[in-house]
Amino acid sequence: MFEGLSEKLERSFKILKGQGHITEINVAETLKEVRKALLDADVSFKIAKDFTTTVKEKALGQKILTSVSPGQLMVKIVHDELAELMGGDQVDINLKANPSIILIAGLQGSGKTTFSAKLASYVKKKKGKQPLLVACDVYRPAAINQLKVLGEQVEVEVYTEEESKDPVAIARNAIKFAKDKGKNVVIIDTAGRLAIDEMMMNEIAAIKKQVNPNEILFVVDAMTGQDAVNTAKAFNDKLDYDGVVLTKLDGDTRGGAALTIRSVVDKPIKFVGIGEKPDALDVFYPKRMADRILGMGDIVSLVERAQEQFDEEEAKNLQRKLQKNEFNFNDFLKQIQQIKKMGNIKDLAAMIPGMGKALKDTELDDDAFKGIEAIIHSMTPAERESPRLLNGSRRKRIATGSGTDIVEVNRLIKQFEETSKMMKMMTGGGSRKMMQMMNQMKKRR
Repeated sequence: MFEGLSEKLERSFKILKGQGHITEINVAETLKEVRKALLDADVSFKIAKDFTTTVKEKALGQKILTSVSPGQLMVKIVHDELAELMGGDQVDINLKANPSIILIAGLQGSGKTTFSAKLASYVKKKKGKQPLLVACDVYRPAAINQLKVLGEQVEVEVYTEEESKDPVAIARNAIKFAKDKGKNVVIIDTAGRLAIDEMMMNEIAAIKKQVNPNEILFVVDAMTGQDAVNTAKAFNDKLDYDGVVLTKLDGDTRGGAALTIRSVVDKPIKFVGIGEKPDALDVFYPKRMADRILGMGDIVSLVERAQEQFDEEEAKNLQRKLQKNEFNFNDFLKQIQQIKKMGNIKDLAAMIPGMGKALKDTELDDDAFKGIEAIIHSMTPAERESPRLLNGSRRKRIATGSGTDIVEVNRLIKQFEETSKMMKMMTGGGSRKMMQMMNQMKKRR
């Protein structure tokens, strides 16, 4: 995500490295490179020019503290302006009504149907709601079936009228169905087209008029770059929607859409799609995204993902086992599975400051732990419970059974021992202090 833009911005800041103070000349040189980086990221020329003009005015008007270098000051100004360009503050989804009606709009192929299911999972798990998905795409082959399959995956009921070709009537009937069934969030997946056309726009406008939604979300494929911004404007002129959803932000995207949609349509980005899995959806925080673009990581989001997988009772049990030196490979396997639930491994690593750049050319995927899991699964229940049993002959058997070699088995056992020691050091208050510190970080945001 934003790798190309991040690298180019970092190079532009090097112009100020070692400079004693900010001058009009070295600021101009730096911002020339910043502007080029934004244009390469598919940001429009006008927005890139306005952005660098604002940064220049702020940079030349700043007095540099003795503890802050010109380069550091420029990074801070660019960071603040990037966050402002993307909206400044996070804007939540409106779920105040009962039922709350959410209309999903966008072009065909933008990921509307997948996002609808992800949103249903989000409001169910994180907002404690009872959602209903509504299939109003009566044109695309298999669209209704796709939503039904996704609904099963996220365990959310899907309302369909498979014989009907009237999406307005389907939406109206779905609202009545939701009220009868006690559903408090209704998510309506509408039809898309390969391009903007009057018929599609009029149909969505008719659904809007009929159901009077509390929230209209426009879904756009971030990989389409500046075209996404143009499409967003056309839809907003017709629908006056409430927020934008950027899908496929984890793909080979230059990031121009994320940076400029807010300034063009004056509507907040509310969610970003970061993968195909039902939980691969993130709330959009402009300041955190600016952190990531400038290579500062995103520790707050990383902590939030970790806390979602945090089971307090299980953590207490783990702490007791560590204190008694009873931490074993079953516990180790559980920790790995919790990490996997947090999301894509490379995306998680990029949230740690400096790690994104370090792992740029490294292949990290969801199978990163496959070899470790195979080794642990090749152990007997007794060996997992008592790692002290793992002598030379047992290690050879485990290597054969897991399709690895003795070197990998020995490496895992060493990693296990080091992890056990580190986790033991964190017990007895250390882990609680760390959590308190991270919670304070979140509050400051």
